[in-house]
Amino acid sequence: MPNFDAVLVVSFGGPEKHEDVMPFLENVVRGRNVPRERLLEVAEHYYHFEGRSPINQQVRALIGALLAELRAHGPDLPVYWGNRNWHPFLTETVQQMKEDGVRRAIAFATSAYSSYSSCRQYRDNIAAACAAVGEGAPEIDKIGPFYRHAGFLEAAADRVRAAQRELPGAPIVFTAHSIPTAMADGCPYEAQLRHACGYVAHAVGAPKWDLVWQSRSGPPQVPWLEPDILDWLRAERPPEVIISPIGFLSDHVEVLWDLDAEAAGVCRELGIRMARAKTVDSHPRFISAIREMIEVHATGGTTIEPGLCTGVCCPSGRPLGGGPPRGS
Repeated sequence: MPNFDAVLVVSFGGPEKHEDVMPFLENVVRGRNVPRERLLEVAEHYYHFEGRSPINQQVRALIGALLAELRAHGPDLPVYWGNRNWHPFLTETVQQMKEDGVRRAIAFATSAYSSYSSCRQYRDNIAAACAAVGEGAPEIDKIGPFYRHAGFLEAAADRVRAAQRELPGAPIVFTAHSIPTAMADGCPYEAQLRHACGYVAHAVGAPKWDLVWQSRSGPPQVPWLEPDILDWLRAERPPEVIISPIGFLSDHVEVLWDLDAEAAGVCRELGIRMARAKTVDSHPRFISAIREMIEVHATGGTTIEPGLCTGVCCPSGRPLGGGPPRGS
C-alpha cells in the first residue's frame, strides 16, 4: 500500500487579472522593506500582459497531465494545489485536505534546484500552513530538488533541440533566476544548475555553452550572481544564440518579460539572431518524471533520487530590503 494518500503541488502563484497585481506583489514582499516604487515598476511587467500571469494556467495544465499520468500508471492519488502568494493559497488547500480526510501527502514544488526561495522556503510554507490548520492537518513531505532526474533533463534537452532547428549550430546560453551571493554561498544552487546545463548541452551536441542570470532585484549595493543575460549579450555579441531558461519550469511572466521582451530587444538592437527554447512545462517526459518521483516514495523505495527534503539546508542569506522575486 502507498505511504501517501494524496499529492500536493506547491507553486509560487500569480495574478489572474489587473486588480490582482498589486495585492499579489504585496504578498510576495510581505515582511521585507521593499520600496513602493519598486513594486510599481514590477507591476508594469504584469500590466504588459493585461495583469494576468500565465503561471496559474500552466500549473492547471501540469496538474491535469499529472492526474492522467497517475491514473494510467499509478499510484492513483488525488492531486491538490496550493500557492505561496496567490489563490489557491496553501493554507486553504491544506484545510481542504484535512476536511477530505487526507492523512499523509507528498508535495511537489515547481522548482528543480536548491536555494532558500526555490526549495527551503516552500518547505517552510508547508509547515506554516499545517500549523495554521492545526490539529488534524495532514503530514506533508516534500520531494527534494530534482535537477538530476533524467526525465527533467531529457525534457529540457528536447526543448533545446526544437530551438536548434531554428538556429543549427548556435551557441547556447542557459539562464536562471539570480540570487544574492550571500544566499548562493550557503547552498548548491549554482553547482546544480551547471550540472543540468552540462547534461543538456552534451545531450544536444552543443560544445559551447554558458550559464548566465536574469531577474536580479534588490538594492544595487547588494551583490547577486552575475552576469545578467542583458550584460552578457552586450559583452559577447554573438552573431546568433539560443537562450534556454533552464532555471524555470514554465514560461511565466518572468521568462516572457526578461527574455522574450528585454533580451529579444537587445538582440534586435545588436543584430543578434536569437531563438528561445521553451521551458519543460507540461512536456510528457517531465510529467512522467514527476509521476516517477511520486511513485518511488509512495511505494516505500529505499534508494531514491531525489530524496525528501529535511529542512536543514539552504539558509536565506537575505539582506534587509531585498527586492521582490518575480517568479510568476
